[in-house]
Amino acid sequence: MTSTLRTLTVPLDVDSSSGGLPSFLVRDDVLCWSRRENGLVGFGELARFTASGPDRFLEADIWWRHLVIEADVTDPLEIPGTGPVAFGSFAFSKTSAYESRLILPEIVVGIRDGQSWLTQLTLDDVELTEAGALAALAGWLSPADGESEERESDERESEDGELTAAGGSGVGHPTSSQLLSFRRLITTTTASQLGDGKATLESGSLSETAWKQAVAEGVAAIRTGKLEKLVLARDVMATLPDGVNAAKVLRQLASRYRECWTYGVDGLVGATPEMLIQVEGRTAQARVLAGTLDRRDAEGVDGSPMEYAERVLAGSEKQRHEHEIAIQSLTTQLAPFSEAMNAHSEPFILELPNVWHLASDVKAELADIEGHVPTCLALINALHPTAAVCGTPTLVAGELIRELEHMDRGPYAGPVGWLDAAGNGEWGIALRGAIIESPTTVRLYAGCGIVEGSVPDAELAETWAKFRPMLESLGISS
Repeated sequence: MTSTLRTLTVPLDVDSSSGGLPSFLVRDDVLCWSRRENGLVGFGELARFTASGPDRFLEADIWWRHLVIEADVTDPLEIPGTGPVAFGSFAFSKTSAYESRLILPEIVVGIRDGQSWLTQLTLDDVELTEAGALAALAGWLSPADGESEERESDERESEDGELTAAGGSGVGHPTSSQLLSFRRLITTTTASQLGDGKATLESGSLSETAWKQAVAEGVAAIRTGKLEKLVLARDVMATLPDGVNAAKVLRQLASRYRECWTYGVDGLVGATPEMLIQVEGRTAQARVLAGTLDRRDAEGVDGSPMEYAERVLAGSEKQRHEHEIAIQSLTTQLAPFSEAMNAHSEPFILELPNVWHLASDVKAELADIEGHVPTCLALINALHPTAAVCGTPTLVAGELIRELEHMDRGPYAGPVGWLDAAGNGEWGIALRGAIIESPTTVRLYAGCGIVEGSVPDAELAETWAKFRPMLESLGISS
């Protein structure tokens, strides 16, 4: 036995036009990060790190660097996401009972700009080979008990052929009927097929009336000058007697919300439109959202829906003020780590199936500080929580959140994503998501930015618009 991490990355021949990464979302316990046809899927668990408290990001960073510094890595591609990769989910609050975590999988499948690969990881003395890695993936994708009939039905409708390592012979390799047979499920499964109408919803920590009162109290605090912005969240519990199928939820989200980042880590699932930090080499990028408009509000209005969004959202002083606070929060915290930074002078409107958002992209060139470029987790430690999910000033807003929400957010609005040994990574904010708490129950979260002009009834309606992606993916009418 050896405690040294060893990894083998094998280029794959995968036609991303056949469905891309979501076709690999076939297990409820999968680790997932996906946007459009790009992303990563992890199978199994080789190692895990957990932490809590104010130093959770830095402790995770130390663990990861110690793990990979002496790793034996065979990686002919050397692009972001190849070699050793860990998926992670972190608590929103330093006081949370939720354990922040990094998970090192046994197998990773990645697709990036049409290039595909498979990485096998081990802490044992087992020999890593191309054929062995492909066979290991086939093992993870083989039907589990109770799944054979559904999978065989889809396999009969999938195309014949083989998925092989690039340049490989195909001998001993899994066929497309094993690896790509879920293409049809991605494109034809509807929300009505995911549930039978027996699902129930109930309030979580606060009733709707109590939550609206919390919003009113937040507005009152803002008017006293104690703070400028506050983000208040609420939760609802969904019960699905027939059980929660996480793989189907992820496929639904990846298919419908292509402009978002679909994530799955340890029962935390969702599709976030907000990128906290993406690092590639010395380049860091972020997408900041603040300002929301329900697309249903445009039904029956004159002009095109986008004209309505521009008029009501981009033309709103309240929405633009909320957005400016969020941008200033991120750029101020990122500046000490950057030698150059660019941000949109004007926000753009991000169009999603359920809402429109005011959005801004920020790009920075990371500075070399004492011979080192800051890692993803070091940046997250400095950036989180931003005004977009907490408020400003941060400490005042955080205290008021704990006082008014009456719940532990857990990983909701915390960083979720992945990192590799080269320092690359993508970390979104865990929004538009839920925690699968049991085989039949799911806790959904949604929040709103509260400023002086906020109206409790309007903010409550906004939370329902933000619940919609998860409700639809669970087969619940909204």
